[in-house]
Amino acid sequence: MTVCVILAAGEGKRMRPLTGSRPKVMLPLAGKPMIEHLLCATRDAGVSEFILVVGYGESSVRSYFGNGESLGISIHYVTQKRQLGTGDAVMTVAPHVHTRFLLLNGDMVLQTEDIKKMLQTPAPAMGIFTSSHPQDYGVVTHSSGIVTGLEEKSLTPKSDQINAGIYLFDPQIFEQLNKITPSPRGELELTDALMGYIKTGSLQAVPLQYWADMGSPWDLLGVHEDMMKEISSRQEGVIEEGVYIKGNVQIGPGTVIMSGSYLEGPCIIGADCRIGPHAYIRPGTAVGNHCHIGHSSEIKNTIIMDETNVPHFSYIGDSVIGSGCNFGAGTKVANLRHDKSTIIIGGKNTRRRKFGAVIGDDVLFGINCSVNVGAIVGNHCRIGPHALVEGIIDDETVIRR
Repeated sequence: MTVCVILAAGEGKRMRPLTGSRPKVMLPLAGKPMIEHLLCATRDAGVSEFILVVGYGESSVRSYFGNGESLGISIHYVTQKRQLGTGDAVMTVAPHVHTRFLLLNGDMVLQTEDIKKMLQTPAPAMGIFTSSHPQDYGVVTHSSGIVTGLEEKSLTPKSDQINAGIYLFDPQIFEQLNKITPSPRGELELTDALMGYIKTGSLQAVPLQYWADMGSPWDLLGVHEDMMKEISSRQEGVIEEGVYIKGNVQIGPGTVIMSGSYLEGPCIIGADCRIGPHAYIRPGTAVGNHCHIGHSSEIKNTIIMDETNVPHFSYIGDSVIGSGCNFGAGTKVANLRHDKSTIIIGGKNTRRRKFGAVIGDDVLFGINCSVNVGAIVGNHCRIGPHALVEGIIDDETVIRR
């Protein structure tokens, strides 16, 4: 029987401010934490025993998944006390793994069929994926199904094949890990341990049909869009007279959809929410639990986390919104440049023509605020009435007009 080890100890600094109060693997995609999608895909490939390596924000992972019974699996937790690299994270499970095991990075999305293909491959094996922008990842060279080299991020990569962060190992990997020394950034790198396998020509390359990782908030939104296309309808709660629902829409228990509202699927509304009256929820939107989307507010292709309120006369498009936020009446989030070029944030190209903002937790907006495309607003910020918000805003910033 193959055990699956999932690395879920990191904060995900490039996901800030969204990881200020939660680990990266607990960020939501289509109404569920991203790691839940990974657990379910692996379970459906025939794996029932999981070890989660946790660290930053581990209590939220433990409390949400427990022993895994709700998913029909068994979960054991191991804590990586200090973030000393992927190699160190794998070494934490050495006392608990005595047979071959599947190793996954927790911040990616895989399909069940690709996981099955990995499980049918002799260990050691590495999943590889063809990327349109390999310069952003570690690159793999291979020949006749065998990995021949690994290259760190480079502006001139040697191939378009990247390391997908899915491996099949046997306990021999722990011997390889014991031989490595810290990298220049002071971490023990799993990829350094793979060099022994590469030198002997024993590391199998397994091409994947689908792969996505969540390095930045705009990656989160892109994968979310794909997942939302696959949801089915499930409607609980109270739907008042005069509500129009089109397409696949999920409505959680205790939620009230008030008269005059228009819900256009695919969209997800969590539990104990109030929507409307006369709210417009457009495709791709996922609203968390205990939220309020009020009169004449329009939400499009956006992730909204728990306990956030958009009470009335506001617009949010193509954005990721944290928990506990409140948008003053008339607040608008822009999501398209006049020249319709891709959005650049902090010098990084999101490769998205439409992208609004990333708003951290507990951000309060006064009335009639304007948020420009590509804005990143940190946690616990306070935005005064009629203010213009743009660029990257640090945590706990106060902005006045």
